Amino acid sequence: MDLSFLSGVFANPWDIIRSLVDIIIVAYVVYRILRWISGTRAEQLLKGLVLLLVFSVLASALELDMVNWLMEKLWIVFAITLPIVFQPELRRLLEQLGRGKFFSLSTSQVEMEEYEAIINEIGEAADILSRNRVGALLVLIRETGIAEYLESGVDLDALVSAGLLINIFVPNTPLHDGACIISNSRIKKAACFLPLSDNPNLDKELGTRHRAALGITELSDAIAVIVSEETGIISLAQEGKIQRHLDPLSLREILGRELLAREKWSDVVKRRWAGEFRIKGPKKENRT
Repeated sequence: MDLSFLSGVFANPWDIIRSLVDIIIVAYVVYRILRWISGTRAEQLLKGLVLLLVFSVLASALELDMVNWLMEKLWIVFAITLPIVFQPELRRLLEQLGRGKFFSLSTSQVEMEEYEAIINEIGEAADILSRNRVGALLVLIRETGIAEYLESGVDLDALVSAGLLINIFVPNTPLHDGACIISNSRIKKAACFLPLSDNPNLDKELGTRHRAALGITELSDAIAVIVSEETGIISLAQEGKIQRHLDPLSLREILGRELLAREKWSDVVKRRWAGEFRIKGPKKENRT
């Protein structure tokens, strides 16, 4: 009989609990990393690294001396170049860790009220811009600063309102070309030029606005709302990923989940059980 199996069965309960906690933590970290890189260029690079790792293990098992020597040199090169290749992804990961995004879900009531008003104004503006097929790019800055990309813009420092957002993007006006930046519940800048995404897997139909939206969300935790000038399609980009074909209601719901749903776990559970957590559209005035 295998005594090592019995020693595992009758091990100290504390050792078993510690091992389970260890496994859960590692599994959670792996899950978050896989979810974080899903749909980005890092996903394809990771697949290539996995294939190279499998090939290296097979070469070692078959004792292919020349191939093993070549793979050892390649891994040295990868150890130097991978941090450079994955620089945007690593920067975003470290920023998320620094913000405690994995664990923090709390937002003050004042911030929630401000964000709720902003969401309604953005939803109304996106609806009107979409119906009139006016191109637009709105960027909501959260915790990661992007000051180096805003120097080309024009200072506004105005309250967020649907009317102002619509007027900014009217064609052939001084501020219509570029991105409108919203930070700290105010429109800070307009006509800003943002870095374009160099993701080779993007749909060829995506134009400059969409690539700029993806580019800024690859470098920060900002959220970008895009309205296509050609089709009127509303899209939303975050963390280097894009969701297309949104209607104003679904846009408000996504923004609500990202900007409002940072409450305590107990409050979230209560709201979900009660079915009260929803983002309502802007109130319409009754005119007589």
